[in-house]
Amino acid sequence: MREQMLKSILSDLNGASADIEASAIISSDGLTMAALLPQDVDEDRVGAMAAAMLSLGERTARELSRGELEQVMVKGDNGYILMSHAGRDAVLTVIARREAKLGLIFLDAKRAAKNIEEIL
Repeated sequence: MREQMLKSILSDLNGASADIEASAIISSDGLTMAALLPQDVDEDRVGAMAAAMLSLGERTARELSRGELEQVMVKGDNGYILMSHAGRDAVLTVIARREAKLGLIFLDAKRAAKNIEEIL
């Protein structure tokens, strides 16, 4: 039941913008809770990498006195990966196209993270 509700949030998020290619909800220890990823993407690897990146981001923000970490963004030649907290024990990961309008992606991701937090 809960997994279906989480997948529904991801489906709404992916449908909110043509620029969002995939999304996933990862536990803070790297386990995939729900995901809408392309078939050629390994959920376990995404989970492990998202948890590691968020952990590193938290440590970096703390060490450099930047306060509480809000999100981590990775930009590559082919697009963006955005990771943000969705409650205390979950990470929302969004994969977006290179041409994405980041302001809209950030807004949609923030709304989705709030909905995820309410379920968890």
